[in-house]
Amino acid sequence: MSDWLAPDVIASAPGRVNLIGEHIDFSQGFVLPFAIEDRTFARIRKREDREIRIRSAQRPDHLITTSLDHLNPRGDGDWERYVLGVIWALNIQSGVEIEIDGHVPLGAGLSSSAALECAVAFALNELFACGYSRKELALLAQKAENDYVGVPCGIMDQSVSLMAKSGSALLLDCRDLDTRLVPFDLAASGLQLLIIDTQVQHALVDGGYAQRRQSCESVVAKLEIASLRDLSLSALDSAQDQITAEEYKRAHHAVTEIARVLKAVDALTDKDFTTLGQLMSASHHSLRDDYEVSCPELNCAVETAISHGAIGARMVGGGFGGSAIALADQAKIAEIEDAIRVSFASTGFHAPRFFTSLPSDGARIEPLT
Repeated sequence: MSDWLAPDVIASAPGRVNLIGEHIDFSQGFVLPFAIEDRTFARIRKREDREIRIRSAQRPDHLITTSLDHLNPRGDGDWERYVLGVIWALNIQSGVEIEIDGHVPLGAGLSSSAALECAVAFALNELFACGYSRKELALLAQKAENDYVGVPCGIMDQSVSLMAKSGSALLLDCRDLDTRLVPFDLAASGLQLLIIDTQVQHALVDGGYAQRRQSCESVVAKLEIASLRDLSLSALDSAQDQITAEEYKRAHHAVTEIARVLKAVDALTDKDFTTLGQLMSASHHSLRDDYEVSCPELNCAVETAISHGAIGARMVGGGFGGSAIALADQAKIAEIEDAIRVSFASTGFHAPRFFTSLPSDGARIEPLT
């Protein structure tokens, strides 16, 4: 951190990897993410006026200045709109100075935006004694992204960034935000989860995410159900004549993915990692073929990992780029990394990055430094 401001409070929040359960949080499904060790930090100081000053430790020469009176949902701007959206959603009535120090890789499908939102929300909640619970903060951070930034995201990323616990994945019921910790200790079984950053940047504000969500919502409206969580696969198949072919594919992903999540929880509980790997790979195939949010680099990473011994692999995050994960024996990880590097180079892709992470804690207040 820099010496730009002496903060009143410092908070941090992590990015996440979603083990399984992609693109179903807005369908009131179940998801199974865990928080990664990489975190975003927010240093905040209260002002005596209504001015807002924001700076990034990664861009120290760029100071963003506005005021509480000029907050503009769906307006122009860049990354600072996530910060401003949280101030707006929490209805903060005092000016603030905020410095962000982000260590969650950008555009890698690891939810750097939610880490930013939740670090700011957690810090503001502490600084102004707002009294919001972690569940309430997750909903407010989602509101900031939906209504202020204009990204129609679900609730998963904000929830895990705030509510995760070290050593566990978080089974999240996106209907009511009930949570259950699922022990997630791969090392005890000689396994490791490899995170593969394809270095293909993705942006969810470009319309691809919104179009797919609209397709799912159209199915819900046409079939007069509360959400895709309430739709069985047999009922979906019987209703094909009521929806378009594209809508069927999108809904097919959601219905089958929700079922995969619950099976994955059982597999983790039983330490049945073979079944878990099969479910992960099936999730990727569904995201690639039914939801159509994969890309050549993600497919290459997944296919290469599987062909070199991974138990299962899949893309994670919003798609159109970002990261994939591969579950494998620890002894196989180096071979898988080398094979993916060679495959990417031979196809003319940018060199990927690799890292691993143990399940981490959610948002927290940090010591003042």
